[in-house]
Amino acid sequence: MKNKNYKSIVEHYEDCLDEHGDNHHGVDWPNKKDALKRYEVMLDVIPKNELTSSNKLLDFGCGAAHLLEFVLKQEKYKNVVDYSGADLSEKFISLSKDKFPNINFYRFDLLDMDLSTLPKFDYVVLNGVFTEKRELTFSEMWSYFQEMIKRVFLITNKGIAFNVMSKAVDWEREELFHLPTDQLIDFLTKEVSRNFIIRNDYGLYEYTVYIYK
Repeated sequence: MKNKNYKSIVEHYEDCLDEHGDNHHGVDWPNKKDALKRYEVMLDVIPKNELTSSNKLLDFGCGAAHLLEFVLKQEKYKNVVDYSGADLSEKFISLSKDKFPNINFYRFDLLDMDLSTLPKFDYVVLNGVFTEKRELTFSEMWSYFQEMIKRVFLITNKGIAFNVMSKAVDWEREELFHLPTDQLIDFLTKEVSRNFIIRNDYGLYEYTVYIYK
């Protein structure tokens, strides 16, 4: 992807980390309760009948690895989630490696690399990767989103999960990515997979999508 404007999103999150430190504000989530709900919803991409075996999961856009902190506190994910993290930010990757030195963390730009150099994962979750567009136009963010989804889907064996902001709100914030579901569905069915679930049942002004092979 020639246009690298999406890197401004990474810079925004790094600024949040510098200002707020290693907490939910440091990855620009307004409150901790909602952040924890998002982790739960992301992990629900793994079907209940697969919670008895180990699944290789990549936390794409892992930030400060808060999803891993959540996993480690949940008994039901013990021996179920084999976690790895990835981020474009060297600052976040360094922080995550310092916290969890025995976990695999990758720093790369998925749009500017050979995918054959990456391992494959059973599931990939992208929590908060597409909720903010910052200074990007909707068109720029839409193009970035499509390219990312198509490439992420190539490195998974089973499925992916991501969230975006809903259009069913009283008002929209200019810096957020409010994606119409009809536009999303048209893209997914034509270019990714017809096997997907849209979740709008967890009380936040966003929705989460699970796409399966």
